[in-house]
Amino acid sequence: MNTRVKILILLAFSLSASSCISKKKLAEIQTSHQSAMDVANKQLGECGESLNEYMDRLRACDQDKLLIQAEVEKMKALLNEKEAQVADLKSARDQQATQVGDLTVLTQSANENIKETLQQLEGKDRYINLLQNAKSKADSINLALAVNLKSVLRDGIADQDIDIKVDKTVVFINISDKMLFTSGSSKLTPKANEVLGKIAQIVQSKPGFEVMVEGYTDNVPMRSSCIEDNWDLSVKRATSVVRALHKGHGIDPNRLIAAGRGEYNTLADNGTSEGRATNRRTRIIILPKLNQFYDLLGPANLPD
Repeated sequence: MNTRVKILILLAFSLSASSCISKKKLAEIQTSHQSAMDVANKQLGECGESLNEYMDRLRACDQDKLLIQAEVEKMKALLNEKEAQVADLKSARDQQATQVGDLTVLTQSANENIKETLQQLEGKDRYINLLQNAKSKADSINLALAVNLKSVLRDGIADQDIDIKVDKTVVFINISDKMLFTSGSSKLTPKANEVLGKIAQIVQSKPGFEVMVEGYTDNVPMRSSCIEDNWDLSVKRATSVVRALHKGHGIDPNRLIAAGRGEYNTLADNGTSEGRATNRRTRIIILPKLNQFYDLLGPANLPD
């Protein structure tokens, strides 16, 4: 075998050997590369999970940030409110301080007038006591007068025909019309003179009292040749009683007053016969003269 052939054989063997080595190397490299790729993919997946976790944390932080900002704004508003309240309190304090100063001045001025005020109050107290005593005295007089009238008028008079009451500073006697007058007229009945005579006895014993006679009717229209209406009838009836007290029983005419109330100032409903009967009445009022009130008060004893 010549040298050239040997060289070719050797060369071919070398190429064959080289080719075998390269395939093996390539397989190893491919295996290594695949393993590296798997590791890289795994690490990439882990990085993705970490990224998602951090993104969730970031979103949570953003929400916390918004809540904190809202809380901060609320605290700022509360702080502003408190500052305003503090300012108001300071203003109120300053105002109170001013008022205290004013009150101090007023108190000093008031202290100078305390004695004078107390003296005036003492005078008022004396005056009030005087009024109370006068009222008690007037009440006692009226009560005694009412008791005397009831005692005198009790015999021979039905309770429903006459009523005696004490009202404030006066004593009044309500007498039904059937006891004093004939129906629809101002002419007194014989029974009326008997009743008026008893009343006159009490009136004569109280020379310091005046006597007012008031006539009342119901609302049934009344008209005749000598009577214009109910009001006219009530006046004529009052005048008849006053005339009888003066001429028949000797009462000083200066103490007598006649008044007609007509169908007004009712005591009961005119819609029923009982009510109309109640309203048809004569009221005799016995009241102190005006100068008696001054006597009761005792002007000489009034405080200055």
